[in-house]
Formats: sequence, C-alpha cells, structure tokens
Amino acid sequence: MPLTTKGRYAARIMVYLARNEGSSPATKHAIGNAEDISADYIEQIMIRLKAARLVRSHRGRNGGFSLTRDPDRITLAEVLRSVEGPVCPVPCLYDTCERAPSCPTRPVWKKAAEAVEEVFADTTIGQLAAEPAAENMASLTYQI
Repeated sequence: MPLTTKGRYAARIMVYLARNEGSSPATKHAIGNAEDISADYIEQIMIRLKAARLVRSHRGRNGGFSLTRDPDRITLAEVLRSVEGPVCPVPCLYDTCERAPSCPTRPVWKKAAEAVEEVFADTTIGQLAAEPAAENMASLTYQI
C-alpha cells in the first residue's frame, strides 16, 4: 500500500520546514532545490497543507512558508491525511461495500489500517526532523 508522491513529498517538505524553523520563511524554490521537488508540485502540496492549517504562507520580499505550530505537535498522520485522505490498505474500509457485513477478510484489513495509522499518529514531524540522515539509519529497525 504505497503512499503517493504527494504524501511522501508532503512529509519531506514538513521536515524541511521543521529543520529550518526559526529562520526566514522557506520559499518553494528553496524547498524544491533542497528536496529535489518541482516548485509547481510544492505549490500544489502547500495548498493542501495550508487548508489543513499545518503551514502558513508569508507574502512579500521575504515571503515563503513556515509551520503553524511546534513540529513536535504535528503528527505524520495529520500531514498524510491532509494530502492523501485516509491511508488504508483497501478502499472498502471507507467506501460503502455491500459485502462488509459478511466479508471474511475485512477484519484483517481493518487491523492493518489501524496499525499503520497508529505508527503515523505516534510519529511527529519534530521526531523526523531530529533523525539523522537516511544513510546513517541502516542499523535501525522498526516493528509493527
């Protein structure tokens, strides 16, 4: 159940903003250069993050984007929901499914969705921003 690029990029953008918190607002071009994401795609993602009140935009010569609150109080789940909607292994958990009452596999899909949601809800942007670079994380393991 891979996330779309919007979800993955939104998480990277939020981590970038958290790591640069306290400096001037970050422009879409600065974020794009640092994260290798096109400025136009960043703009599309920022519209959703702004609607979810996770980022704010600043106008003018020193304009750009910043977080609306402490990165330790923004969860990865909030970020992903704002750009992806519910992250779920199968659409029938959230869509109306006529087989739901008798479906033998639905409980396992629900359990998997809850486990993934729990991991995302327990992970903050602040935690991700504090993590070492990915190449230094080869020795870390995660269990669900």
